[in-house]
Amino acid sequence: MEKEKSKVLLVEDDTNFGLVLKNFLELNDLIVELCRDGILGLAAFRREKFDICLLDVMMPNMDGFTLAEEIRNVDPDVPLFFLSAKSMKDDILNGYKLGADDYITKPFDSDVLLHKIKAVLKRNQELNEKQHSQTEFKIGKYEFNSKIRSLTAEGNTQTLSPKENELLLMLAEYKNDLLPREQALKRIWGSDTYFNGRSMDVYIAKLRKYLKDDSAVEIVNIHGMGFRLVVPES
Repeated sequence: MEKEKSKVLLVEDDTNFGLVLKNFLELNDLIVELCRDGILGLAAFRREKFDICLLDVMMPNMDGFTLAEEIRNVDPDVPLFFLSAKSMKDDILNGYKLGADDYITKPFDSDVLLHKIKAVLKRNQELNEKQHSQTEFKIGKYEFNSKIRSLTAEGNTQTLSPKENELLLMLAEYKNDLLPREQALKRIWGSDTYFNGRSMDVYIAKLRKYLKDDSAVEIVNIHGMGFRLVVPES
């Protein structure tokens, strides 16, 4: 099966430089969305799921540092690279304080940038695979097996749909902690649009129905933030 290509958000106001970099990255098996300013970049990030963000610092309408803060509010874990002509120590430190994985000053070698991007993507893929290594969970009186998509209690087994399974898996991974709404939408539905949000609410209602026979187990809606799978500690 062909490996799915990673998706890059490139926010760069220099049209020529942005197009050249976009074409170079696409020639190296990456999917790239190019936005010309921070406002457009933020709209794209809220609309779609990206594996890494490359942000110019000096841009009209919204600078790269402000954009990075907004992106971090949506997804605290997505890798960020700053691409900037600003090489002052304070600017570089500010970039890292905002959670940047790298701060690359212009002009730079495109091949070096590509290798840095692929190294970060490989690291994140390995972390995700490690996170998903657990497939069996105890949820109150239920036994949940994400590998075979089964939820079992007292000899009765409910077979979950792929989306039900993935959503319950994320809730189980975040058990008794907040699962951010945007994070679930982006991982399972690909983007956090209004309609996808309504779809996720339907699936949450289905999971609540499957778990209703254990009154100690609850999926709590944290308004405007996400969901919390409440399970008594054994």
